[in-house]
Amino acid sequence: MASLMENLLDVLEREHKEYEKLFQLGQRKRQILIDADVEELEVLTEREQDVSSTLRNLENKREQIMDDMSVVLNRKKEEMTLGKMIEILDKQPEQQSRLTEIRTKLGATLKEVSAINEQNRVLTQQALELVEYDLNLFRSFRQAPETANYNRNAYNTGDLLGSSGFDTKQ
Repeated sequence: MASLMENLLDVLEREHKEYEKLFQLGQRKRQILIDADVEELEVLTEREQDVSSTLRNLENKREQIMDDMSVVLNRKKEEMTLGKMIEILDKQPEQQSRLTEIRTKLGATLKEVSAINEQNRVLTQQALELVEYDLNLFRSFRQAPETANYNRNAYNTGDLLGSSGFDTKQ
């Protein structure tokens, strides 16, 4: 059980470091989005994907360790959470305090990552809205206004004026 606990603490520490990297990348992404630097955004996105892949592997490893602990402790897999592990370790205060500390640090870092991701989502959405506005503006420059011609069912025919914007044939 002690080796499983050491493995769990090690994986949680490594997860925390990866989430800190993700937070730093998120802060950098915010500035890149503000600067609208597409090339740098591509590079940063690749780095984020690498960190996410590492996190996914660590998560799988953590889940496997928790499954092994549930077998050793004769508990259901579903009830094996970090909170439950902290309760179980009440006779081992050193490991209990280490687990509590890493859980607290990990929770705080996850909140920071979540907040920066929300800010970046809003910035990305605003950037997309601005691009859409620009595209609509450019399209409207190339399109002439519609005439007020109606067919016999009183529907607008949608005829466009000439592209020059000035009709010289009158």
